[in-house]
Amino acid sequence: MLASSLPTNCCTDLHDEQALKVDKFMHQFQLSDQTIMDISLRFRREMDKGLCRDTNPTAVVKMLPTYVHSTPDGTEQGEFLALDLGGSNFRVLLVRVMGNGEQKVEMENQIYDIPEHIMRGSGSKSFLLSWTKGFKSSGVEGKDVVSLLRKSIEKRGDFEIDIVAVINDTVGTMMTCGFDDRFCEIGLIVGTGTNACYMEHMRNIELLDGDEGRMCINTEWGAFGDDGALEDIRTEIDRELDAGSLNSGNQLFEKMVSGMYQGELVRLILVKMAREHLMFKGKTTPGLLTTGHFLTSYIYDIDTEKEEEGLASTEKVLRGLDLDPTAEDCKATRRVCHIISKRAAHLCAATLVALLRQIRDNKAAEKLRTTIGVDGSVYKNHNAFSRRLNKMVRRLVPDCDVRFLLSQHGSSKGAAMVTAVAFRFAAQQAERQRILDTLRLSRQQLLEVKRRMSEQMLRGLSKQTHEQSSLKMLPTYVRSTPDGTEHGDFLALDLGGSSFRVLLVRIESGERNNVDMHHKIYSIPQEFMQGTGDELFSHIVTCIADFLEYMGMRGASLPLGFTFSFPCHQSKLDEGILLQWTKGFKASGCEGQDVVTLLKEATRCKGEFDLSFVAVVNDTVGTMMTCGYEDCQCEVGLIVGTGTNICYMEEMQNVELVEGDDGRMCVNMEWGAFGENGELDDFCTKFDQEVDEFSNYPGKQRYEKMISGMYLGEIVRNVLIEFTAKGLLFRGKDPERLRTRGIFETKFLSQIESDRLAMRQIRSILQHLGLTGSTCDDSVLVKEVCAVVSRRAAQLCGAGLAAVVEKIRQSRNLNQLSVTVGVDGTLYKRHPHFSSIMQETLQDLAPQCQVTFHKSEDGSGKGAALITAVACRMDRCGQ
Repeated sequence: MLASSLPTNCCTDLHDEQALKVDKFMHQFQLSDQTIMDISLRFRREMDKGLCRDTNPTAVVKMLPTYVHSTPDGTEQGEFLALDLGGSNFRVLLVRVMGNGEQKVEMENQIYDIPEHIMRGSGSKSFLLSWTKGFKSSGVEGKDVVSLLRKSIEKRGDFEIDIVAVINDTVGTMMTCGFDDRFCEIGLIVGTGTNACYMEHMRNIELLDGDEGRMCINTEWGAFGDDGALEDIRTEIDRELDAGSLNSGNQLFEKMVSGMYQGELVRLILVKMAREHLMFKGKTTPGLLTTGHFLTSYIYDIDTEKEEEGLASTEKVLRGLDLDPTAEDCKATRRVCHIISKRAAHLCAATLVALLRQIRDNKAAEKLRTTIGVDGSVYKNHNAFSRRLNKMVRRLVPDCDVRFLLSQHGSSKGAAMVTAVAFRFAAQQAERQRILDTLRLSRQQLLEVKRRMSEQMLRGLSKQTHEQSSLKMLPTYVRSTPDGTEHGDFLALDLGGSSFRVLLVRIESGERNNVDMHHKIYSIPQEFMQGTGDELFSHIVTCIADFLEYMGMRGASLPLGFTFSFPCHQSKLDEGILLQWTKGFKASGCEGQDVVTLLKEATRCKGEFDLSFVAVVNDTVGTMMTCGYEDCQCEVGLIVGTGTNICYMEEMQNVELVEGDDGRMCVNMEWGAFGENGELDDFCTKFDQEVDEFSNYPGKQRYEKMISGMYLGEIVRNVLIEFTAKGLLFRGKDPERLRTRGIFETKFLSQIESDRLAMRQIRSILQHLGLTGSTCDDSVLVKEVCAVVSRRAAQLCGAGLAAVVEKIRQSRNLNQLSVTVGVDGTLYKRHPHFSSIMQETLQDLAPQCQVTFHKSEDGSGKGAALITAVACRMDRCGQ
């Protein structure tokens, strides 16, 4: 060979001289790191244009949604056909996918050539935008290629097929590699053509509705530059190549990168250099002047690390073009191939970096770990190209841990994998929705809840049927609201959960809303909640004494408003017979006893202070009174927090348990018990039954267990366990911590359903629960479960409230009712959608009632003090 016959030092001298000569001629083809980074930023801007609804029509990088929402999870199985069409030949494959632990794919395939006259002839629901890669079949662009294929199959009539998925080869590559590496979220093709796809967050895809989860986007980046964005780096040679192409002015980026054009770029450069007497002694040959005669595959052999082999290949190629090359010609040609390939690799790296930065920003990750699935003849067969691409990517994004995974049978195996995933996803989605549908309530069902609630209200108010009703409709003996003359210092004790508050409330007469409050919060240890009544009330009195000491009022004698948020029977304001414990309390010796007597006895034993008067108040009544202090139309008090309850002002003539027909009295419905007589049995699911079964009081508080914050997280947890057991979540891997009762707190529902919360933050919550292997798809499903459970709770609450306001309207014989509902409770206040869903349901089910909602601040404590102040004022007046 010519190159091997030259002395080594001579080769080096010639190489340096020829390299300088070629580099000077080709300086426009050599890009600095700064230029490459600038191109990356330009492409990122083009991506934004393609994703935006307003700019997409004019964007050249179309960022096409593929409707591929998920990657393989290892459970896919079955037999699938794959048709891989993307070049001058195509393959038909039979793909057997074995999941459920085997994680294996077997393929049989046959390759068929596509004659050129068919590629450019006539084309016999995925719409082809434009042909590339040398195809020009008429009657196809703008048509649905699935329909065209179906018609052709029907025309043959000798076999049938169900076409499920149409995918781009880049998507197939990503899916193939995703089967082997769950971190794969980019597919890259550098072959006859070039393109890339990646997993984009739905919230960024303005072309589609929905903002949850991810979807694979086919960038179609070959068109990058068609609008002039790359004019400053395109050379005279690039323009000449484009002018002679079948699609002049289009796919300009692809024409600088892909295997279909690299060889032609080299040929055009060699022709120009020969004509300028820089090579081949100024001579050209018909072979060199013929379009397409310098193949890109020649570059693979010429541009190698082994110089001697590369020069030998160069000489062989040039002689095949009827040239008589010198050693200088061979080295110059090799240098040209090197520069063209290097530019292509670096341009490809620039656009790839834009995708990596987009993914990293979507995840807000300081260090992104991801895998790029790669296919295509240039990347696979040209080792120098792949090495330069990988190296440049890692240099430009050092904050990304990038793995390049070579795809085997990528686009075709990937097509089968997309189909397999689609089958799996459809089956799983149907099963998920079947389960979630048991938690969804129709309007007719909600109307039935309202009707049954109304029926139980009437039964609870009636002396004859009171004992049989699940709603006890307890008289509170609160008949008056503040009139502004109340004054003095009052204690308030707010007990309704595992912690309680002691408050000092100073009310000044003469000016409404002039209430000054101080408070401290005390916890109730589990041993007191589950111990004896003596221990529980002794602990409460100790805390009151501590609070008085803290306020400098040791030994004081004050009236106290006791907000006791448990079902009580009252025959007067300063007496409350506990009917049953709720909310996790089980202190013995209390049920059936007067809690005021228990409190006063504990106070007497303590001997550090005295209580001159005690008014027993339910938290709902306190909430109503607090809001009524600011809004005279407030006649309903609603709590939706750890538990749920409601009270309202009822006409005395309807309160048969209390003598007298004049005026009104506040009735504590204790509506959490609704359903204890079976009224909700046909609406309860297996998840509700599990929550009830493992609660402290099975069979009780059925309505509360479907609505309140103490239970919603547990319902969600049970649904997630069911999904996992059926392989519908967390890839069927049972997370041990999720089996811990109470681990999924209701506050997580509020956080997960927040509109401002990104999927990555939901995954953070799941990881906090030990669900470290959760995916974006898992996060979407967990959010859906939370939404379904909380929506049902809000709708049930709205249906019950509709029954209450309708009862007020009907009792007063009004066509239209205007009323205010005072509301308190963490679920109502903190959940992003609970209040709006509840109000929408109420408006739909009680259209003749105009309801205003007033959020209570310090409702139960301040309300208790106000009720006590009113009672003391009325006592002083002899009322």
